[in-house]
Amino acid sequence: MLLWAPRALLTLLLPTLLAQGEAQQGRNTTKPTLLRLSDHLLANYKKGVRPVWDWRKPTTVAIDVIVYAILSVDEKNQVLTTYIWYRQHWTDEFLQWNPKDFDNISKLSIPTDSIWVPDILINEFVDVGKSPNIPYVYVRHHGEVQNYKPLQVVTACSLDIYNFPFDVQNCSLTFTSWLHTIQDINISLWRSPEKVKSDKSVFMNQGEWELLGVLTQFQEFSIDGSIYYAEMKFYVVIRRRPLFYVVSLLLPSIFLMVMDIMGFYLPPDSGERVSFKITLLLGYSVFLIIVSDTLPATAIGTPLIGKAHSEGRAQAGEKPAPSHLLCVSFPTPGPAGIYFVVCMALLVISLAETIFIVRLVHKQDLQQPLPAWLRRLVLERIAWLLCLGEQTTSRRAPTTCQASKADDCSATENHCGHLGGSLDLEKNPRGKCSPAPPPQEASLAVTGLLQELSSIRRFLEKRDEIREVARDWLQVGSVLDKLLFRIYLLVVLAYSVTLVMLWSIWQYS
Repeated sequence: MLLWAPRALLTLLLPTLLAQGEAQQGRNTTKPTLLRLSDHLLANYKKGVRPVWDWRKPTTVAIDVIVYAILSVDEKNQVLTTYIWYRQHWTDEFLQWNPKDFDNISKLSIPTDSIWVPDILINEFVDVGKSPNIPYVYVRHHGEVQNYKPLQVVTACSLDIYNFPFDVQNCSLTFTSWLHTIQDINISLWRSPEKVKSDKSVFMNQGEWELLGVLTQFQEFSIDGSIYYAEMKFYVVIRRRPLFYVVSLLLPSIFLMVMDIMGFYLPPDSGERVSFKITLLLGYSVFLIIVSDTLPATAIGTPLIGKAHSEGRAQAGEKPAPSHLLCVSFPTPGPAGIYFVVCMALLVISLAETIFIVRLVHKQDLQQPLPAWLRRLVLERIAWLLCLGEQTTSRRAPTTCQASKADDCSATENHCGHLGGSLDLEKNPRGKCSPAPPPQEASLAVTGLLQELSSIRRFLEKRDEIREVARDWLQVGSVLDKLLFRIYLLVVLAYSVTLVMLWSIWQYS
C-alpha cells in the first residue's frame, strides 16, 4: 500500500512535466541564433579571470600597427602626435563553440566590456588622445578574439632638430602589459616585419612629414632581473619635407649674404660702404625676428639652421634598439639656428673690416707718413702675393722745411744787399749820369710780395706732401681691403660648402 502511493503521484505529475518541457523547448527554438550563441558564450563567463584552462599556459597577444597620419611634432615639448590603426588578437579558451550547433555561425561580435581584454598599453603615453570608442570585438568559433581600433597617440619622443629642416626623427611606440609578466601575457607580431616596415597604404602623405618606415623589435624587459615583461617596439621613422623652409628661410639669408659680398666692390675711401653694411645688418636682424617663431627650439639642442633617436621605456635597464634595425645614425645635439648665428657673425666681421679700412684711408692733416716696414710688408710682399702688380709710392724725403729756410735766407740777403746798395748811392754824391734811386715804399712792397710767394710755396709743398701721404695710406688700405675680402670670401665659401655637404649627407643617408 505504501509503495503504490508514490507511483500514483508520479503518474499524475509526469504529463504535466512533459508539457512544460515541450513548451520551454518551443520557446528556445523561437530565439534568434545570434542571441542564443551570445547567451551560450556569456552565461557563465567571468571576465576577471585570464581565459585559459591551464594557468601555466601564457596568453599570446599578436599586435599590429598601421600609421595613418602624423598630426603634429612639438619640438619644444618633445611630443609626437600620431593617428594609427591598432589591431590585436588573442585566443580566449572560454569563448569556443561548434558552428553546426548555431546555424554555422563562425564569427560573432560581442561587447568589449563583457569579456577579458589584455592590459596592453603604450609606455610613451603622455596624454589621452581623442580616439573614438569601439565597443565591440569579433570572436571566432575557435576562440580567437580580434580587437580593431583607431588611436590618436600622444607620446613622448626625443626629437633632435640639429639638422633642421633636413631632419629625420625616430620615435618609438612600446606596447607592453603593464601588470602581467611574460609568464601570463606574451606579445608577438601579427604580420612579418618586412610588411610592417613598408606598409604606407593608408598613410596621408600630403603633410609636412614623410613616413620612411615602421621598424619593429621584440625584447624582454626586467626591472630587477627576476620578473620579465614582454615588449614590442614600433619605431616610426619620419622625415621633414624641407622645401618650404628652404624658400622662406635659407634663400633670403643667402641673398643678404650675397649683397654683403657685393658691398666690398664699393670704394674703400667712401662712407657709403659703411652705411650699406649697417643697413644689411639691420635688415638681417629684422629678418631673424620675423622667422624666430618658425624655427623649432628645444631645451637640449638648437638647429643647425635649424638626427633623431628613439626614446623607450623610461625605466632602468632598458637596452637600445640595435643599429642594424634602426638604420639611422644619431649625432649629439649641436649649437637658434647655428646657420643664422654664423651669418650674423659674418656680417658683423664684414662691417668691422669696413670700419677698419675706412679709418685707415681717411684723410687727415695730422696723418703720419707711411712707415718703411709697413710699405715693404703691404705694398711689396702682400701686393705680390695677391698678384696686384707693383704699387708705386712716393719716397720723397721731408726736406721742405730746410729748403724753405734757405729760400728765406737768400731772399733776405738779396733784399738786404739791395737796400745796402741804395744807401751807398745816397751817401755818395750822385753823378750826372747815375739813375735815380727807387723810392723806399716800392722796396717794402717787393719785400712783402716775396714773403707771400714764399708762404704760398710752402703751403703748396705741404699740401703735396699731405696728398702723397694720403695716397700711400690709400694704397695700403686698398691692398689690405683686397686681402681681407679674399679671406672673407674663402670663409663664406668654406662655410657654404660644409653646410651643403652636411645637408646632402643627412638628406640621402
